[in-house]
Amino acid sequence: MSDEQFMQIAIKEAKKARELNEVPIGAVIVYKDEIIASGFNLRETSQSSLSHAELIAIQKANKQQGSWRLEDCTLYVTLEPCPMCAGAIVQSRIKRVVFGAFDPKAGCAGTLMNLLSEKRFNHQVELRSGVLEQACAHLLKDFFKALRNRKN
Repeated sequence: MSDEQFMQIAIKEAKKARELNEVPIGAVIVYKDEIIASGFNLRETSQSSLSHAELIAIQKANKQQGSWRLEDCTLYVTLEPCPMCAGAIVQSRIKRVVFGAFDPKAGCAGTLMNLLSEKRFNHQVELRSGVLEQACAHLLKDFFKALRNRKN
């Protein structure tokens, strides 16, 4: 499957979050062209700041692989990883990250900084950005527009 096809699946995960009135962010982790884990944002549901889509998917992949190392895996996520998620990606040794929409407020895969390619760390991550960017961005824009309308 292509990056775009895997991102479509991450978008489906994001829509699961949206159905729960969560910020629509989804992630999938792929090993040898097979999805081994997925996750979506659950911060409001869990009331945990750690319930980001990437972290949920990483935990599931660790369990599935029986290892904290995800060295030959690719993470697909609909929004550019934040500092917390970028750190977890580096620490889990994920080989490659593909993301959709850029995050001008917290993006740490190139927007505010690039923790994934920081040479001072002992691991750097291959990166592809902007995959299905418009579809990923519209999910977020539509969600926040609806949220503002409900508040008014």
